[in-house]
Amino acid sequence: MLTVKRTNREKPVSRHQSISKEVMNMDNFNGINENNFSGGVQPSNTAAESGIQQQGETASNEFSYYPQQSEPKKKSKGVRFLKGLAITAASVACVAVIGAASIFGYTLVTGQDLFEKNISEQAEAANAGGSSPVDSITEEQAEREIRDVPTLEQLAALENALPIPEIVNKVSPSVVGVACQLSNGTSYGTGFIISKDGYIVTNYHVIEGARSINVTFSVSDDTQDYSAELVGGDEQTDIAVLKIDKTDLTAVELGKSGELVVGELAITIGNPLGSELSGTVTAGIISALNRTLTVEDRKMTLIQTDASINSGNSGGPLINSYGQVVGITSAKISGTNTDNLGFAIPIDEALPIVSDLIEYGYVKGRPVVGMVGEDISEIYSQYYDIPRGFIVRDITDGGPADKAGVKVGDIVIGIEGELIESMDEFNEVKAKFKAGETITVSVYRDDEIVDLSITLAEDKSALEDKNESDNNNGYMPDNGYDDFFGFPFFGY
Repeated sequence: MLTVKRTNREKPVSRHQSISKEVMNMDNFNGINENNFSGGVQPSNTAAESGIQQQGETASNEFSYYPQQSEPKKKSKGVRFLKGLAITAASVACVAVIGAASIFGYTLVTGQDLFEKNISEQAEAANAGGSSPVDSITEEQAEREIRDVPTLEQLAALENALPIPEIVNKVSPSVVGVACQLSNGTSYGTGFIISKDGYIVTNYHVIEGARSINVTFSVSDDTQDYSAELVGGDEQTDIAVLKIDKTDLTAVELGKSGELVVGELAITIGNPLGSELSGTVTAGIISALNRTLTVEDRKMTLIQTDASINSGNSGGPLINSYGQVVGITSAKISGTNTDNLGFAIPIDEALPIVSDLIEYGYVKGRPVVGMVGEDISEIYSQYYDIPRGFIVRDITDGGPADKAGVKVGDIVIGIEGELIESMDEFNEVKAKFKAGETITVSVYRDDEIVDLSITLAEDKSALEDKNESDNNNGYMPDNGYDDFFGFPFFGY
């Protein structure tokens, strides 16, 4: 499983990755040539090894004829046979030379290629109802002469797909640039319009920590900047919804990411590196589906594509062959030895989140236990002779864990009868339940295992962050993720 870490959105710093190279064992080639040279095995240049007579040299073979002073001995049947074979070969060579000369002469006089003339004549005969022993071959050859070689995009496009220029014309009016004023500068991203009355989808990490948010249309005669309101953001799924005061907008057509197939066409439209390159179009294919990555300690299932994704593309649309949005471009892997490894949030998973953010301002029904912990490593476990799991570092006052009797310092080792060794494993099981349901959590305390019943609450932290943002004139508290440097994974 890959691990994704985000760095500063404006000046990402990547850690050089190194790939160990295997050294080819050349011992098996030692007997071929004694004069080996650096970089490979020196090819043989001798006529004996190559079986080819070198120009300017004299050599004899079994077909050479030498006149004798004395009466030659009677040739054996084998020799006579070989001599006849040599004569036959020479005759065939002469015929070939004459044939080549004839073709060259015909081409020189008429200016028409004889092979093309032959294909043309046979094709005409086939169209006239004539017959030819090579009719099918001739038609295939003729077709190859006139057809265009398809591009990668054409090969990747599905049946009844739109040409790429039509796809771009269809989607570009719905793509916007997102500029966020932060406490330490300005960050840029991309978004796309999902309703005529101004709702816009982008990534949460694009607007994270923003004091104010402005939106501009990537490809439009309207060059005005529009102030955007944060409707809601969900850090866990990296999705945010904005709203601008404008109507009669062109909304994107949404597709189904569940119907994607590996190898089909994928297009992105976005604003790499800010507004100067707004509306940039890149194309590629769907490289893989259901890629499980860890983004800032959160597991995400993403679409992989080789369509170029760069800084500023975050929150933009991933588009299929029919001009439908099937994903939200979110991250890429960047490094010395990597290229074109981009990822997008599947639109099927994003839409329920978007709907909840618009209606409630947070994701409805998501469970929360109200405690923060730190994983216990295997070395730490062995050294202190304690079980694997995570140690509780903080508890939300009045939250589910607090009400159930969880204490700071407890080591959570199980949930619903399943042993866990990390917070990720704990959250995977917790996510199967809804707010209001009760789960059993096992903790290690004072050399004993204690089972506690916790009634899950509804996670409204996103709504609380939004209210805090509104009270602080749009400023959202920074969670510190921009302080991470040196990781080869970036959220764009």
